Amino acid sequence: MKKLLFQTDSSLGKTGFGRNAKALLSYLYKTKKYEIVQYCCGTDYSNPALKTTPWKSIGTLPDDHNEKQQIGQDAGQARLASYGAYLVDKVMEEEKPDFYFGVQDIWGTEFAIGKKWFDKIHSVIWTTLDSLPILPSAVSNAPKIENYWIWSSFATKELHRLGHTHVKTMHGCIETDYFYPLEDEEKKKLRKRHNIEEDAFVIGFVFRNQLRKSVPNLLEGYAKWKEQEKPKKKTYLLFHTYWKEGWNIHKLAKEYNIDLSEILTTHVCRKCGEYEVKPYEKEEVKCPYCGEANSQVTPNVSFGVREDQLNEVYNLMDYYCHPFTSGGQEIPIQEAKLTGLITGVTNYSCGEESCEEGSGSLPLDWSEYREHQTEFKKASTCPFSICTSIDVVYNMSKEEREEQGAVSRQWVIDNFSVEVIGKKIEEFIDNAPEKNYDFVDTEAKNAVRNYPDAYIPPIEDDSEWVLTLYKEILSTDNHVNDDGYKNWMTALSNKVPRSQVHDYFKKVAREHNEKHFPVKIEDFLDKDDKGKRIAYVIPESIVDVFLSTALFKSLKAKYPSYNLYVVTQPQNFSILEGNEYVHKVIPYNVKFDNSLFLEGMGQQESLFEIAFTPHLSTQRIHNYVHNCKDIIDTERLCTF
Repeated sequence: MKKLLFQTDSSLGKTGFGRNAKALLSYLYKTKKYEIVQYCCGTDYSNPALKTTPWKSIGTLPDDHNEKQQIGQDAGQARLASYGAYLVDKVMEEEKPDFYFGVQDIWGTEFAIGKKWFDKIHSVIWTTLDSLPILPSAVSNAPKIENYWIWSSFATKELHRLGHTHVKTMHGCIETDYFYPLEDEEKKKLRKRHNIEEDAFVIGFVFRNQLRKSVPNLLEGYAKWKEQEKPKKKTYLLFHTYWKEGWNIHKLAKEYNIDLSEILTTHVCRKCGEYEVKPYEKEEVKCPYCGEANSQVTPNVSFGVREDQLNEVYNLMDYYCHPFTSGGQEIPIQEAKLTGLITGVTNYSCGEESCEEGSGSLPLDWSEYREHQTEFKKASTCPFSICTSIDVVYNMSKEEREEQGAVSRQWVIDNFSVEVIGKKIEEFIDNAPEKNYDFVDTEAKNAVRNYPDAYIPPIEDDSEWVLTLYKEILSTDNHVNDDGYKNWMTALSNKVPRSQVHDYFKKVAREHNEKHFPVKIEDFLDKDDKGKRIAYVIPESIVDVFLSTALFKSLKAKYPSYNLYVVTQPQNFSILEGNEYVHKVIPYNVKFDNSLFLEGMGQQESLFEIAFTPHLSTQRIHNYVHNCKDIIDTERLCTF
């Protein structure tokens, strides 16, 4: 049975990547041919919620709170850790998959491309690219990725033009059975339930409320259409989105003189799960179904409606309009088509595919603008084009809408259904040749000791300084063309402090040594003083170590039959040389931060009878217990 590891958003989430994962992994799981592990971005490794999936699901972040805090000190590293960079090697060694699928934004998979295992197993980068010019890292990494899949043909065509013809389009997949047109009588009942007039004309938009979703353009287009058409029946805009982020929809609507009662949105109860569509007032209102106070919210990526409920939301609409600046696939477009809706789509980025002949879309015109700082080409959807598309659908007969809606639905089934996409991926897995790779042995064989405390001279030239960090701390000759070097040079040019860069190199070196050259504390201890050892842990700074020497005479006087082991960083050893009260000096390791480990806990045998860790607060670790064997000096209120 082949083992598949998917690094992507949790299948329990409401994101595009999450919904793709749910559909695809369910399909592959039902084949009973594969062992599946999902490596869920932005989730704790042992998050209990992940146990609800039929396949194994683990998170990308460590469970330990202190460890997460340490990672969070560097925003860039915290972001990469959320995607999976921090634990990926550990997970790969534990799981030993035959296939790795990085299903995420390209910057959320880049870290995997340089790993030793990446080319040793079947690795796939399956990503979204939404703008021209193609992101430079997506282009430069193309030769390094044998199986390079893009969610839309828009970016695939451009990469082919640039010479990377091995890149192919693989759409994100959809469980098409969840979305379908309801019968007329069901639609009438649905509208009545949500207090929407039977003959009202409803324009819908399902989206995450963020900058690239062109809400102002849709509002302006709607306002222009109302002014032009002067419809005799009631009209509404239905925004299925989270109102506490992104665009201030009500503020924009007022600018275009749109009656706020015409703007509906979905509300869902966090307690009972029921939903209703109504004008927005605020978040956390009383649920009319279960009566729970402050439980009704607008849908977001972590909490929203079920698929069957979302299908009903689509079926409240007469026309679906999706204006955006760019997008990787925009799954709501396909969902809307599945429910038989005519869709207006910006004819740029992945929208080009959704507007092709036979797709059943109305292409929306746009004008180009450049995104600040990235210089990407983005689309500003023309409000007049939106106005025209609304008018076209409004004046269509019921029969015309149904005919075009049926075409739209079939196009999605043929190109995006999980049965179609899942079959392609299944064939890829089954036809791939056998590969054997021992993650542990190969990594260990190639491991070289790092030197986190190596002396780095004050070199003025940034380039020479960075290369010295690589050589002296990480024991590697890093070439100036390597991506890591380029990233650090960019960081320094953006005024990132050298101290921050230096600290990161030291951190990586320590983690590397702990992984490949684990320190056994027992190796530093005498065999004949078991039960008579005291540890005094003071890793840094040199001043703290020096000041601590004033305590050692007192310690020895209170514990005359105990050997004193001082634990500190190697660069501080010279301060303690020849100290008559110190039995041995031991190099510091993070294990020494845990007094309970040092003094024994449960079945864990104690290494020291007493361990003093003055560099830690009692709120972090209970470091004041000492097996109840310490001697209290009541006069000085000091345990020494």
